[in-house]
Amino acid sequence: MDILLYIAATYIGFTVFVFVRNWFGFRSLSKQSSSTSKASEAPLVSICIPARNEEAVIEHCVTSALKQDYPNFEVLVLDDNSTDQTTEILDKLSGIINNLHHLKGLPKPDDWLGKPWACHQLSEHAKGSYLIFIDADVWLEEDAVSKAVQALQTSDVITVWPKQQVVSFWEKLIIPMIYYGLYTLLPAKYVEQNPKWLPRNLRQKMAPQFAAACGQFIAFNKKAYSAIGGHSSVKQEIVEDVELAKTIKRHGFSITMFDGVGTVNCRMYRSHKEIFEGLRKNFFVGFGRNVPLFLFMASMQFIVFVVPFLALFFGDSGSQQLAAILIGIFIIQRWLLDFRFGWNPIVSLLQPVTILWYEVLGIRCLWDHFTGKRARWKGREVG
Repeated sequence: MDILLYIAATYIGFTVFVFVRNWFGFRSLSKQSSSTSKASEAPLVSICIPARNEEAVIEHCVTSALKQDYPNFEVLVLDDNSTDQTTEILDKLSGIINNLHHLKGLPKPDDWLGKPWACHQLSEHAKGSYLIFIDADVWLEEDAVSKAVQALQTSDVITVWPKQQVVSFWEKLIIPMIYYGLYTLLPAKYVEQNPKWLPRNLRQKMAPQFAAACGQFIAFNKKAYSAIGGHSSVKQEIVEDVELAKTIKRHGFSITMFDGVGTVNCRMYRSHKEIFEGLRKNFFVGFGRNVPLFLFMASMQFIVFVVPFLALFFGDSGSQQLAAILIGIFIIQRWLLDFRFGWNPIVSLLQPVTILWYEVLGIRCLWDHFTGKRARWKGREVG
């Protein structure tokens, strides 16, 4: 067990280094100054919302988008052949609000996935100099667009990781781990600039490997969006947001990441079934469908976050001391994120349970991969 604890200590040491850099380097969109342009001078912004079977959230999303304090914007919602009450809700809203453009989605071509196809259609109707794509489960504070426009003055693309609202037990247990992974494994600095420690001839080539984005809120200078081919460049990608970020970097454009505390909010899922099926469709894909890498990371997660708790109860005194230190470090990391994003710190004590849940999810993803079974989302097969 000692060797496993030493492996865990090495991993935790790396996460501490990355976490500290991200904690101080990950900027908040709320700290951007707001655009002060007059309506006649402000460039038009198109807020683009793809929606399929979103009856529970679409009205909240749309009304928050319509309440922006930015002086010149339009809101476009594409109803992607919904089978619930989404269409009726959008018909009602568009009938009383002039600034809302309710678009009827065309049938999805066989060589496109649903979300890229919906976003592509939105981009064809958008007239703005800036395009902001948000998911239907997102809602914006009144100054979100104004601050985004200001950030786009110095970056071709920005992406915002929303403040996630977690309500049910399963949301509180599962969703924060996504942000823990973001803050402890991805050096945000290298999303925005090429690593200087790489040889000069490799920097541009390797830059896309450090790309990341959150499709819940991603905004483009329209010229950059058009230059990369827009969503048509990722039309068959399940994790289209990350692939867009990679494409942006391949073309030499700049991308900047922010957190959305105080500006952009989201509630990703509302039940355990939604959480499992929502993550099932992209968890393995996020590893590039690389089975050895996926198994390695699954093993590391078990060693780092479960083994120390086993050692704490069943190890000798030396193992118990090291295990307690490791547990203390990653719990402090979790608590700091709880503080930043307003989550319940008590749930972070259940980290081993969270990891075991993800291990089960991983097993299901591998089963899907080897059997050829596709996940379903919003009534469509994905994969």
